Amino acid sequence: RSTKILLLIVVLGILAVVATRELTMDTLANNSVITAILSRLQLLETENKKLKEELSTAENNKKKYLNVRFLAEKDRKRILVTGGAGFVGSHLVDKLMMMGHEVTVVDNFFTGRKRNIEHWIGHENFELIHHDVISPLFIEVDQIYHLACPASPPHYMYNPVKTIKTSSMGTMNMLGLAKRIRATMLLASTSEVYGDPQEHPQKESYWGHVNPIGPRACYDEGKRVAETMCYAYASQDNVKVRVARIFNTFGPRMHMQDGRVVSNFILQSLQGEPITIYGNGEQTRSFQYVTDLVDGLVALMNSDVNSPVNIGNPEEHTISEFAHLIRNYTQSKSEIVHKQAATDDPRKRKPDITKAQQYLNWSPVVPLASGLERTIAYFKAELQQESGNK
Repeated sequence: RSTKILLLIVVLGILAVVATRELTMDTLANNSVITAILSRLQLLETENKKLKEELSTAENNKKKYLNVRFLAEKDRKRILVTGGAGFVGSHLVDKLMMMGHEVTVVDNFFTGRKRNIEHWIGHENFELIHHDVISPLFIEVDQIYHLACPASPPHYMYNPVKTIKTSSMGTMNMLGLAKRIRATMLLASTSEVYGDPQEHPQKESYWGHVNPIGPRACYDEGKRVAETMCYAYASQDNVKVRVARIFNTFGPRMHMQDGRVVSNFILQSLQGEPITIYGNGEQTRSFQYVTDLVDGLVALMNSDVNSPVNIGNPEEHTISEFAHLIRNYTQSKSEIVHKQAATDDPRKRKPDITKAQQYLNWSPVVPLASGLERTIAYFKAELQQESGNK
């Protein structure tokens, strides 16, 4: 088609020359004129061929995205995910994008990483904003998933004042945004609102047992006041809120130095270092795989449940059991060592998920073994890449 267009242009050019200069047939037959025309035509054909090759190369090098479902305008939502470049946030972004929604990620990259979402950059349904939620944000969306806040002890203890600001001022700003634009907001709260629980397993009706002045209080109490803000805005300004109390979660894209049980044990096992248990190892945790959590968050957002809901896996393990489990999966010979217990470290942690099962039709489905295999593979790849850089 391009060649035909070029030939047509050349012919029209000849006709224009004939018309303007009143060339006779004898002049047109002049060999030099014909030679010049043929030479120009050949040059145009060569340029056209190069252009086709460049277009073909550009098409082959075009960024490939994961399959995204097409949604009609009436079904497609504009969704804001704060902390969307983090561990959980990036998996939530994947889910929402593949569902066909328009997703805007806001992150200050304190613990989030662009690597976690780089596979969506450039997609027409995706937008990334470098922003800290303790400052107001003005944007038009239908739903807000508010995940922004460091969630591992080393990170939230690094700057406790900033952690409190993120949980309080950041949540207030997102609730203010939800109020102005009439959006639904989901708060990613935490099982840490239960503190060191005296009830086991923990139901949503349990008020908790938290040390308000301990080293973990910046996170625990920060999330408790964030929940309070949600229900204050709901009762006073009719803001639609959802509150997810998230229990221990693991999976690919975990920060390798976040100090959590899973990342610590896997990293130490793969590197042949001693596996460190703080305390006697009899404290318990319940671990859910990250895709199960994401499914729970989406189900909660799109439900009519406006009271807190536990999202976690009720399968309970002691820390010692978990250390041996990871050592076996990694085929490591690392020894297990015990150190002094961390201050205010909860002794028991197990969610009662009856509410999520009944009202959201949600339960975790990924077996612990399968989740650990995927997570260990991710950590191995990260370590190999680091080794290659060196």
